[in-house]
Amino acid sequence: MRIRPVGAHALLLDCTTTTDDVPEVDLVEAWRAELWRRREQGDLVAVEIVPAASTVLLDGLPDPTATAEQLTRWAGNVVAATHRPAAADALARTTDRAATEVVVPVCFDGPDLPTVAEHWNVDVPAVLRRLTGTRFRVAFCGFAPGFPYLTGLPAELALPRLATPRPRVPAGSVALAGPYAGIYPGASPGGWQLVGRTELVLFDVHADPPARLGPGTSVRMVAT
Repeated sequence: MRIRPVGAHALLLDCTTTTDDVPEVDLVEAWRAELWRRREQGDLVAVEIVPAASTVLLDGLPDPTATAEQLTRWAGNVVAATHRPAAADALARTTDRAATEVVVPVCFDGPDLPTVAEHWNVDVPAVLRRLTGTRFRVAFCGFAPGFPYLTGLPAELALPRLATPRPRVPAGSVALAGPYAGIYPGASPGGWQLVGRTELVLFDVHADPPARLGPGTSVRMVAT
C-alpha cells in the first residue's frame, strides 16, 4: 500500500499489489470498511471516502500528514483481515449499508446471454444459476451516478466488452464486463454484455443516499 498526497486536503491509498496473495479488490474493500468504521467511531475526520478499482480516496482531511500516520498504523490490521474471510466480512458489516442485503429482481432476457454462455462454456440456464447463486458486493460506483460495480464472480469468468459500444443501453439493464457485474441506473451508451433488466430504481437525487447500491452493499439477484 502506498499513500499519495492529492492537493492540500486529500490522500490517495494505492492498493495496487504485485502478487496474488491479496487481491486488490479485497484490499480496497477492507480499507473502505475500516475507514468508514474509523470515521463513525470518531477516529478519522474525512469528508469523503471514495473507493475505486485499486484505490481509496480520502478527501476533506484537516491534517493529511497526521492522517497518513494513522493509515500506516492501521495497515497491519487491514491486511490481516483480508487473510481471514470471517474477519473481513465482519469488518465490512460495520456500517448499516454494508450489513443490508439488497435483493434485485431481474428479468434475464438480455441479448448477450448466448455470448456470455459461450465464453463461460455453459448453456444459458447455467449462466442464470451462476448469477442468481452469487453473493455480489458493490466494490465502488462510477461511470454514471449510481452505477454499481459488483464483485463476486470468479476471475476466470471475466468477459470482454463489446467491440462496438451500443449508442443507448436502457435504464435498469443488468450487464457484465471484465470481472464485474453492473446495473445501468439510467439510459446511456454502453459496451457491457447485457444479460437482463430490473425495475429497481438505482439513483434518486431526492433520496438519502441518492445511490441505492453504494460501496459495501451486499447484492443478490433474483430471477423474475
